[in-house]
Amino acid sequence: MRSERHTIQANGITQAVRVAGPPDGVPVLLVHGNVSSSAFWEPLLRRLPEALRVVAPDLRGYGDSDTAPVDATRGLGDFADDVAALLDAPGLFASGARPVVVGHSLGGGVAMRLLVDHPDRVAGLLLEAPVSPYGFGGTRDLDGTPTTPDFAGTGAGGANPDFVARLAAQDRGTDGPTSPRNVLRAAYVADPASLGADEELLLDSMLTTATGDDNYPGTAVASAHWPGMAAGERGVLNALAPAWFRVADELVAVPVKPAVTWVRGDADVIVSDTSLFDLANLGSLGVLPGWPGAADCPPQPMVGQTRAVLDRYAAAGGTYREVVLPGCGHSPHLERPAEFVAELLALAGTPATA
Repeated sequence: MRSERHTIQANGITQAVRVAGPPDGVPVLLVHGNVSSSAFWEPLLRRLPEALRVVAPDLRGYGDSDTAPVDATRGLGDFADDVAALLDAPGLFASGARPVVVGHSLGGGVAMRLLVDHPDRVAGLLLEAPVSPYGFGGTRDLDGTPTTPDFAGTGAGGANPDFVARLAAQDRGTDGPTSPRNVLRAAYVADPASLGADEELLLDSMLTTATGDDNYPGTAVASAHWPGMAAGERGVLNALAPAWFRVADELVAVPVKPAVTWVRGDADVIVSDTSLFDLANLGSLGVLPGWPGAADCPPQPMVGQTRAVLDRYAAAGGTYREVVLPGCGHSPHLERPAEFVAELLALAGTPATA
């Protein structure tokens, strides 16, 4: 498939959207992850059959969409509302379309929120290395119990300031582990060779990230608990924090339960039960000083939480399939595209040769 760029006014902002396939094709909505844009889907689009109608927006503050503020107290609600507004925007999908929604990382959380808010508009959910339904960090068990009353150690205060500065400076170099290129190579995939000729495209996508208090990473507040900060009320990383994003119970309770496919790599270092981006896990590894110990501040069991919630979803009448790709990192659609495409087409009910 080849995509075209559209500009849409929806939910009060200008949204840049990639569109591919015939208007009457099987509808698919692709929602990208954090520090990226819809360009992250381009390698996937090349492998999809023309029978699909694919819409892939740039979320607010990414790509060419408006740098609109993110109200973190709504969890990922601002993003989900933007995406929901596209379902009926002229020229994108056929009237009343119910797309298969594919969400990568943060986009997986947006997809969950979209299903909760609009269960009658989602035909299926493909969660690719999704954030836990209990948010990112600050919880201790499969039920999402907080490690501290204020979910200390979560939100914008956990962002590496040098990485944020390099994003803002459009750094394309390799001098240090916090350069965007090195983060792409080391964290977004398990094998940097899988980026291939698309590395520059993907780096370009990362560098569209709007930085600041209203976007990435957002604001932080002081905490009396280790490591001394908690999530603020503005910006992307706070919108992912469990203080504001907790959709587990709502997801289980949705009255319409489309099939869910959960695809993840077993070498993911971002969304993992031992995430290298979880401050509690970094404390347990001795990277951050002062860690109070596993009894008070264990690493978040992100994968275990997602499985537990999807088990409850299935027990309540839904279905889900967990697909684990050995040796794969945080971006299965880039690292293991054939398997990823097969799962997407199966969920959409579309043959690969269509």
